[in-house]
Amino acid sequence: MLKRLTRIVDPYIVAILLTVAIASLLPARGAAAGAVDGTAETAVALLFFLYGARLSPQAVLEGIRHWRLHIVVLVSTFVLFPLLGLAAHALVPAVLTPELYIGLVFLCALPSTVQSSIAFTSIARGNVAAAICGASLSNLLGIVLTPLIVGLLLATSGGLSAEPILDIAVQLLLPFVAGQLLRRWIGDWIARHRRVLGLADKGAILLVVYSAFSQGVQAGIWQQLPVPRLLGLVAVNVVLLGVVLLATGYGSRWLGFPREDRIAIVFCGSKKSLASGVPMAAVLFADQSVGLIVLPLMLFHQIQLMACAALARRYAAAPARSVAVAPAPAS
Repeated sequence: MLKRLTRIVDPYIVAILLTVAIASLLPARGAAAGAVDGTAETAVALLFFLYGARLSPQAVLEGIRHWRLHIVVLVSTFVLFPLLGLAAHALVPAVLTPELYIGLVFLCALPSTVQSSIAFTSIARGNVAAAICGASLSNLLGIVLTPLIVGLLLATSGGLSAEPILDIAVQLLLPFVAGQLLRRWIGDWIARHRRVLGLADKGAILLVVYSAFSQGVQAGIWQQLPVPRLLGLVAVNVVLLGVVLLATGYGSRWLGFPREDRIAIVFCGSKKSLASGVPMAAVLFADQSVGLIVLPLMLFHQIQLMACAALARRYAAAPARSVAVAPAPAS
């Protein structure tokens, strides 16, 4: 029963939801809030330093021969998604509040995941090497592209000023570059302690979530988000993921990619990174209600895991079938 439950619900999402609950009941206030915020900022820098130290430049260079596949993944991640997010402005204010719309646009501008994209591609018997390179390249470019896209799409709606975008990118990019520069000396040590550092990564993100929702609770976010709004946001996320899954699946087939490459495109091009998104939001929206802004991402992350897990199993069960993309089972 426990194994079945962990296949349906990501334990890390459960930890995040518990953190949200703790922040809702016991938010950091006064001097404690300042200490938590400062620690969260340090955690963000540490996260991107570790990302830089872990990512092998060779992994990206080895995937150059799959440049057509990478272009399709990047177009889906940084063009199709943002366009869909921009179109969602028509749902304001009937379905989405302005804050949730900002969060949805931010979600659409994020890079792909790495671990789950690779894992689902492997389960579905797709091109794992291409998935590694495509997801890594997406995350590398996302450090710069995500703030730029968010600034471009939200500058006119008051969500984020375009002026500090370059400075914000540098705040994230400098620790990443430092990690890359030190990788030759600390890369092996990080590889040997990957599990411990992975827990540190997740702990840092939980800290950022606690900080964000502590600020949000003091700003009254739960009073701003009644149940119908929450259900509307879930529906928007489901439709968003479904549209991208269909576009990447049938689009890659129309472009003539073999089945293994199509699988990698579907899983790398339809996902958004919670690990990158939460700390990025803490930097990009430091003066806003970050709790509401990251809520679309948190919901989308769980939805994408459940849908893609079902889709990966369906691909794996029918390796000989030429399927562009199959909808996840309703149950």
